Amino acid sequence: MATQAHAPAWRAPFDLLAKTAEQLLPLSLLLLVQRLGIAAVFFMSGRTKVDGILTVNDTAFELFRSDYTLPLVKPEIAAYAATYSEHLFPILLVLGLCTRVSAGALLVMTSIIEIFVYPDAWPTHLSWAGLLLPLIAFGGGKVSLDRLVKLP
Repeated sequence: MATQAHAPAWRAPFDLLAKTAEQLLPLSLLLLVQRLGIAAVFFMSGRTKVDGILTVNDTAFELFRSDYTLPLVKPEIAAYAATYSEHLFPILLVLGLCTRVSAGALLVMTSIIEIFVYPDAWPTHLSWAGLLLPLIAFGGGKVSLDRLVKLP
């Protein structure tokens, strides 16, 4: 019968740290922080494109005519789609409702921004993807409306 080798003594503090972190930072807490963090990024961006509650402003239209041009999509349509997406999906993420779909939509939006608008901003877009991908994989977690209404 094989005996288990004991870990070297220098590993003990690291093992203790890992066990403590696992207990203090459950997956649902991490998913909640990810939802709130990425929601803030997109919602604040959306707020710069509107006047009042949801009136897309002239600056947003001009940005989509000049800096944010996309192939095959008219600037006006892109401005409305991006602005309303930057409001709707973050709100759903904060609520934890339709988390996977919302995170997926924002990941598609991130990819479009990376490919067509700001290809040199890949470190930022990679960090956004790093927050969105676990939400797609794991959903909203225990602290979400998805859990309450039993959405996967």
